[in-house]
Amino acid sequence: MKRKTFDLRPWARVTQSTQTVLAVPGYVIVDFTAQTVIRPLDVARPGSVGTQRILDNGYRWIRCHPTGTGEGVMGAALTVQMNAEGQPVQFYVDIHGGEGVQDDGLPWHDDLYLDVIGGPHDAQRWTITATDIIDADELEEAVEAGLITPNLAARIWDHARQIEAELLAGTYAPVDILRRYVEDPYT
Repeated sequence: MKRKTFDLRPWARVTQSTQTVLAVPGYVIVDFTAQTVIRPLDVARPGSVGTQRILDNGYRWIRCHPTGTGEGVMGAALTVQMNAEGQPVQFYVDIHGGEGVQDDGLPWHDDLYLDVIGGPHDAQRWTITATDIIDADELEEAVEAGLITPNLAARIWDHARQIEAELLAGTYAPVDILRRYVEDPYT
């Protein structure tokens, strides 16, 4: 497992940005806005053959990171990627094997390789209509290298599928937390 800190300020693609961190009950929200992007980022769109732009001038990445699970406990953190018009273009869930918050307020997690991405409905942007579980090859390589046991890999897959089902059912709580934050960031 690789420990990752959610801090996008040093991102080489972005030359001008702002980032704020806000603690809310049970979560830390990190709100990153890329004002000037030198290399936009397009990724495969969940459930289709096309691509989706997830980073360009004026785009925001807002992370909803749990604070209650702690080290060594499987969990997940959601990042919603929004276009310059403030509409969600992708939902990205990091599956992790532990999480916490550094002294500077930034969240960290122990990456468990698999991630779940969700694509929003075109008209109802906070409704997720397509999902993909990605980075299965990374998880398989970690098992082959002895970094992850086959039993843990099976649990990671189960967790990813559960999150995928919740995203499609509209019951994944962090989506609602971020929607409310975007609609009224001071509550």
